[in-house]
Parts: sequence; structure tokens; C-alpha cells
Amino acid sequence: MLTRLPALLLAAGTLCLAQTAAPAPAAPAAQTSPALQSHPAPAPAAQPATSAQDEPIQTLFIESNEVNLVFAVTDKNGRFITGLRREDFALLDNHRPPEAVLRFGQQTNLPLRVGIMLDTSSSIRQRFKFEQDSAMDFLYQTLHRDDRAFIEGFDVQIDLEQNYSNNIDMLNQGISRLRPGGGTALYDALYKTCRDQMLTLRHDEAVRKVLVLVSDGDDNYSRALESDAIKECQRAETIVYAISTNISPSKDKGDDVLKAIAQATGGAAFYPVKLEDIAGYFKDIQEELRSQYMLVYRPADFKNDGSFRTIQLSAFNSRYHVRSKTGYFAPSPPAK
Repeated sequence: MLTRLPALLLAAGTLCLAQTAAPAPAAPAAQTSPALQSHPAPAPAAQPATSAQDEPIQTLFIESNEVNLVFAVTDKNGRFITGLRREDFALLDNHRPPEAVLRFGQQTNLPLRVGIMLDTSSSIRQRFKFEQDSAMDFLYQTLHRDDRAFIEGFDVQIDLEQNYSNNIDMLNQGISRLRPGGGTALYDALYKTCRDQMLTLRHDEAVRKVLVLVSDGDDNYSRALESDAIKECQRAETIVYAISTNISPSKDKGDDVLKAIAQATGGAAFYPVKLEDIAGYFKDIQEELRSQYMLVYRPADFKNDGSFRTIQLSAFNSRYHVRSKTGYFAPSPPAK
């Protein structure tokens, strides 16, 4: 029986995908040698704002024993690399090569489901207006016709100001209504958001689920642990991009927390040195979302046992860095 799953997963491996790849109509012709050939690094290219609206959205049917993996590739300077082929990557799932690679391609038009999570605790009061304006500009530049976003603030509680919508005015109004004040329950907010907004999401086609978290990373109120929040993001197959609000020269524990959450989910953490950097990091996230790859594969020795399965994905070219999530949870066995 077919089910529709969203996208995601991460990091290093040693077996060429071409050895198990099924034909992929959208991909360029495979090379005869599994070794990486020398490819010029294409210039980073974010998709123009109108192109995803003009392209037809294809519905992807993913069986329950298939993994839909979205990832980004950068060079040593952080520039996004596009135009690579499946033969350029190595993949291990639970330390084993996949049984079959079913599809591979540049993924620029897969619909987005984006959550904007703004820390509204007292510690960010002086920077809050600038963060609101940056988030509004991000939504205006990022959302296309088939994308949806929601707006929430969090301190000791979650304030969902606007549920999923494609209406920019309604989303901006939701951001404008947020007010800072109170303590910080970051782990609780992240756990509940993935559980309630992402894990229960229903859609008719494959989508990319993304949270943009703006916070200093400090938590002084949660009942959930950091590990609980990360696991729930992984269960919900949600990428987290974290923008720190700590602009002091010294880094603290909160910065490490944001990095751990982002890396485990296939996202990235950004650390501004001045307030104006926050808007630039929102633009970096926007560019990445339009510069990603998608790989659909069938794992070897796959079981619906609810266990966590690791993913190791790497490029054969050592100049390239692959960013994906560290793993995923297999579906739980059916209730008896």
C-alpha cells in the first residue's frame, strides 16, 4: 500500500550510488566509471522567485520502505553547488549501502511547509523588532504558490499567531502581533511544534518541512530535554535552521544547543556578530531551500520496527561538503 512521505536525512559514506541506482529519467546519463570525474563547480544559484510558480508540481509517491532524502552541497567557502549527479555521492543507511536508488535530481520546486519560531522571551526584547522585520522579508522572498507557512512565538508557552497559510499579509500580521516577555522553554516549544504542526501534517504530495528558529538557545523552563526535542524533529522529518540572537563576541552554551539541533536535522546554525547579520542569514536559508537535491532510495534490511536508522551521505569530491540529517525513525510496527 502506498503512502506519501515528506523529505529529509544526513552525512558520510563510502559506496557509489551508481552501483545500486535504478534508472532516473530526470538525471543526466550515468558515467561508465563509478569514480568521481572532475566537474567544474557551478556558481551557486538560488531559483528565481517566479520559476517555482511556473513549474508544474509533481506528486511523488513514496512506499513505506523508501526514504526520501533532501540535502544541500556546498564548497569550502559555503557556496552552493548545483548540477551534480547521483554518481558523485556515496551513501550508507544503517552502515549498509542501499538496496536501490530510485530517483535523484535537483530539487527546487518541491512545496515548502515552513514554520517561523521567534523566541519572545525577555532576553531578546531589544532586538525583537529587527527580527520581526527580517522574518517578514524572508517570507515575502521565499513563499511561492504551493508553499505554506505558520507563525509562532515562544517563551514559557507557545503562541501560535497564524496557522499554515500562503497569504503574506496574514503571516506578517501574525509576526507583528508577537510581543516579547517571560522565560524560555525552547525544548518544549520545539518538541510541541514538531509534534503538533509537523508530525500531523497532511498533504497530497511530497513536501519539505522546515523550521526557522530565531533564539539565543538558552532554556530555563522546559520539561523536555534537548535530546527529546531533536528526536521529535527527526520523527517529523523536519529540517531546523537556527539563527542565534546572541551578538556578543563570546559564545555560550546556547550557541552549542542551536548547532546540535540544526546539525542533527540537516539544517544549519548561524551566529551574527551584529544585528544586521540576521537579515543576511534569512537570505542564506532562502538560497539553500532553492539549491537542494533530492534522493529517493530503498534501504537494505529495512524493518518497520520504529528504530532509529543512521544515514551517512558524502561527496566523492573532498572539496564538497554535504549537509543532510543524521538519520530517521523507521515506521513503528502496526498495532496488534
